[in-house]
Amino acid sequence: MKNTKKIIALVIALVIVAATFAACTGKETDKGANNSKTDKLTGAVSTDGSTSMENVIGALGEAYMAENNGVTFTYNPTGSGSGISAVKEGRCDIGLSSRALKDDEKANGLTETTLALDGIAVIVNPGNAVKDLSIEQIADIYTGKITNWKDVGGSDAEIVVIGREAGSGTRDGFESVTGTKDSCKLRQELTSTGDVITTVSQNTAAIGYASLASVSEKVKAVTVGSVEAAEANVQNGSYVLQRPFVLVTRTGEALSAAAQSFFDYATSEKAAEIISAAGAIPVK
Repeated sequence: MKNTKKIIALVIALVIVAATFAACTGKETDKGANNSKTDKLTGAVSTDGSTSMENVIGALGEAYMAENNGVTFTYNPTGSGSGISAVKEGRCDIGLSSRALKDDEKANGLTETTLALDGIAVIVNPGNAVKDLSIEQIADIYTGKITNWKDVGGSDAEIVVIGREAGSGTRDGFESVTGTKDSCKLRQELTSTGDVITTVSQNTAAIGYASLASVSEKVKAVTVGSVEAAEANVQNGSYVLQRPFVLVTRTGEALSAAAQSFFDYATSEKAAEIISAAGAIPVK
């Protein structure tokens, strides 16, 4: 009888231990499951700025959201100057600029991170016979010293000079390289890369400039000093009309978890293939 009681007591003790262990294990499992749900990244990432970066930033945003379906990514194509102002004033997480930041912008609390390089293509209508221009000829056209296409090997027609608006990163890059800052004489100042391409495509006498990443078959990119506006030539420096694509953030101020995650993704080696496919040259 005593042995029977001992056996029963032992069984009860083992059952209690087993139940306690199962309960603890269950709690740990539940805790792990809850952590998994909690760790899923959520939130929003807002970017604002360069219209030249539309293809690149759009491709990166789409790929990022595919891997992080709890995050919403937005891009507002307002131009480099507006994007720089937007991030400075806290109206977006990350500004987008197709030019390097100026010293005063850095001194006023902004930091630049170069995402990629881009060539600035000099474009004409496909019906224009001109195939090559030197930097000097381009500068003379934009400052009004050359006004007829016949003076650079084209037909007898007045050159219609198209450019971008003040504050455009593309304009800043173009004028810096050609030495035409504050001296361009434009027939039209347009507010986006797309508008420049469309306008040139509709006028056989027009000339313009646009991001290499955005050039389509609607226009013809002339060679500059006999060098083609191509990715390899931008990368090796032989194509001189080029500028950086820049991510702009507030110096010393942490991004949100979602914005930091996108920033890390965009500047990783993983993103290089996406940037290249979008027509720009990754720096990673």
